[in-house]
Amino acid sequence: MSGAELRAADLVALRGLAGVAPRMPEGLGGLPGNFRARQKGQGQDVADIRAYVPGDDARAVDRNVTARTGTLHVRTHHADRDRTVLLVADFRPSMLWGLRRAFRSVAAAEALALLGWRAVEAGGRVGAVALSAQGHVIVPARGRTRAMLAVIGALVRAHARAVDGARDGLQDPPLDTALEKVLRVAGRRGQICLASGFDTPGDTLDLRLAELADRGELTRIRIADGVRTGLPAGIYRLASPTGRMVRAAISQDSADDTAGRGEILIDPAMGPPRALQILDGAHGLG
Repeated sequence: MSGAELRAADLVALRGLAGVAPRMPEGLGGLPGNFRARQKGQGQDVADIRAYVPGDDARAVDRNVTARTGTLHVRTHHADRDRTVLLVADFRPSMLWGLRRAFRSVAAAEALALLGWRAVEAGGRVGAVALSAQGHVIVPARGRTRAMLAVIGALVRAHARAVDGARDGLQDPPLDTALEKVLRVAGRRGQICLASGFDTPGDTLDLRLAELADRGELTRIRIADGVRTGLPAGIYRLASPTGRMVRAAISQDSADDTAGRGEILIDPAMGPPRALQILDGAHGLG
């Protein structure tokens, strides 16, 4: 893998590394048996339409059937058991550099791809949002392998566009502003996985993160700078293997590669196998 370039084939290959997680429960309340049935609950798919009985939720009344029959009927729904994972990749200019092995942006995409493959292998749904100075790329959440392939394709295209744009000297848009778009597309009761260096946070980042956490489970993956040994603060011009020039802004604080509370720290110098071990240790995904 070229550390400056995000390649679809490399992210697809991570499926084998991620392995197969235990499948999400199906059937009648997890009871043993060979017959699969979906439980009734508060999902979106209609399970049945039946006559109203006292105690039913009035919001479940089916107006069309009630009008046709002249008697109250209500809808029941299948339980919404599918776990939805939204992968949020930070491809802003501050992520487009690295000192060892890979760009920070590439390490972010690798970590998210591992989580995405785990989700689809477990029967869940996966979508993605790529944040960049040129705008956002959004992939709606879907299930199965083709959903993850669509996510990978979008991440690769967004990353290539971000690297091209970095040559124009674009600045980081504040992360809190970028996350407002994520709030608009994120569902509820799912998982949001954000991989970022959290540079240029903006004044309301804590509020945005709290709002995302209200939507479900928020996993914050901090991509380190990889400069623990200490480079002087300043702006550096770095050349990728293909000759592209990017600028890396290192502040005095950026050399402190430590995870904040509730964060998972990934160093770009480590490969995907080590990153998976850290993710597994933080979430018990294995």
